[in-house]
Order: sequence, then C-alpha cells, then structure tokens
Amino acid sequence: MLSLASIGTAALFMIALGAVLAAILAIASKKLFVYEDPRIDAVDEMLPQAQCGACGVPGCRPFAEAIVAGLRSPSGCTVNTPEANQLIADYMGVDVGSQEKVVARLACAGGTHVAYKRAEYQGLKSCQAASLIAGGGKGCNWGCLGLGDCADVCDFDAIYMDEHGLPIVIEDKCTACNDCVAVCPKNLFSLQPASHQLFVACKSLDEGDEAQHECEVACTACGKCVVDAPEGLIEIKNHLAVIDYEKYADFTVDRTPIERCPTGAIVWIDSKLGTTRSSHGKESKKKVPRTASLPLG
Repeated sequence: MLSLASIGTAALFMIALGAVLAAILAIASKKLFVYEDPRIDAVDEMLPQAQCGACGVPGCRPFAEAIVAGLRSPSGCTVNTPEANQLIADYMGVDVGSQEKVVARLACAGGTHVAYKRAEYQGLKSCQAASLIAGGGKGCNWGCLGLGDCADVCDFDAIYMDEHGLPIVIEDKCTACNDCVAVCPKNLFSLQPASHQLFVACKSLDEGDEAQHECEVACTACGKCVVDAPEGLIEIKNHLAVIDYEKYADFTVDRTPIERCPTGAIVWIDSKLGTTRSSHGKESKKKVPRTASLPLG
C-alpha cells in the first residue's frame, strides 16, 4: 500500500512535470509563431467561396493570401462580380487590375443531327463510362458523346445540353474553372480568351471523305481557311485545321477564314450573337441519324 509520502512525492513530480512542459510549450509558441495578416480574413470574406481554382490558385483563401502579398490582383477572381472585386481593391488600396475573360470552348459540333452512330450505347449515362465501351458508339472517334458529364460537373450552370446532345457553354456564366476540361474523356474542351473568336469546332483526325462520312460538320483539311487567313495563322496538322493562337494578337482577324469552309467546321464565336459558320455548314436535312443496331454496354 502506498504511503502518504509516496503519493505526495508523485503528485509533486506531476505538478513539476506539468510546469516544465507548459514552459516548453510557451517558449515553442513564441519561437514558432507565424504572423498572419488580418487583412487575409477580410479579403477571404469578400470572395465567393466557390473554391473553383479559376484564379490559378487552389481556393479562395490562398487567393486572398496572394492578393494581400501583392501577387494577384482582385480581378483574377472570375466568379466575383466586378463590383465585389472593386470592393476588395478599395479595401486593399490597390488597382482592381484587368483580366481578360476566359471561357470554355468545345471542339465539336457533331450533334445527333449531323453525326452518325455505329452502335447504340445502353450503359451508365456518363461520357466517361461510355468512352470505355468501344469509344461510346459514335462514328467519329473524336466526337462528343453527348451524355452531359460536363454539364453535371459545372457548379455555375454555365453548360446545358441542347436538343442534339451537344453541350452549350453560356459564356456570361462561365468562370473558366476547368472542371469541364478535366471531366471530358475526349479532351474536347479548352479554356480560351473570349477574344479568340476564330475557332475550329472539330478534333477529328480522319482524312477528308472519311471524316465527313462520320460527321457532316467535320474538318476535311481542305485548306481553304489556311489560304484565306492571315499567313501563318492557320495550318493543317494531321488532317485538321489548327489555329496558332500565339500569333493571334499579331493579326487583324475577322470572319474571312470561315466563309469558304465546306462543312462549317471553322466558326466565328461572338459572346452576344452566338456562333456563326459558313453558309456551306448549314443544318443537316437528315431527320434520323444513321445508327447501327448493335447495342453497347
């Protein structure tokens, strides 16, 4: 049985140990203390908390830290309204900055009215799932599968599916968060400055007649856009017209390169007026797309 003296000694030892540990923690707290600017909390509260990463950093708080550190301007938040970004700029005493609007663009116009199917996919209604089953059943191996994964992941309701099973981007709502780019199994989405109005709405690498056999609006690599565009702006690579956007600002670019496109694969995009293609790329007269009877999935 423990004596009172033993108990007292143990108690004194524990008190002394606690005091020593408390002293160590106090010293460590002072030594390891990292000052955090209180303005970070204030700026963070003025951000939309979308956590979308469209600003180039992983979340709103890291973006607030970057603003306070002078590494980012408030306009870098594409989800906030211009008025909200101006409030941040006024609070920080900095210029709001300028940020060209960047939007998601889809390199495919092959909806069900113009693109053929070689098989009918009957599995899980997901582009990612369908792409694993013989590519999804679409005649064009590079074309949009139309099952709406991109619309499902868009937290800003900036994408909807049209009557032909094609995603339509509402540019005024798009924040360039990159979610649609990441989820598309065909890599059809890209983020483009809104000023890049000339755009190739196709990614097919099939040769001319073969490409058009599978999709009426496919690029046939005819080269007319190359001839009609400023020299060096467009070239044909792997049977597909490719725009060199690094040179885009060096030229006066208008709708001329789209006018002679025989399928309408190269388009002119206006955020207010929508998409314009050549008169050759008119709507298909086909009422029911050719579909093989073989089911997939």
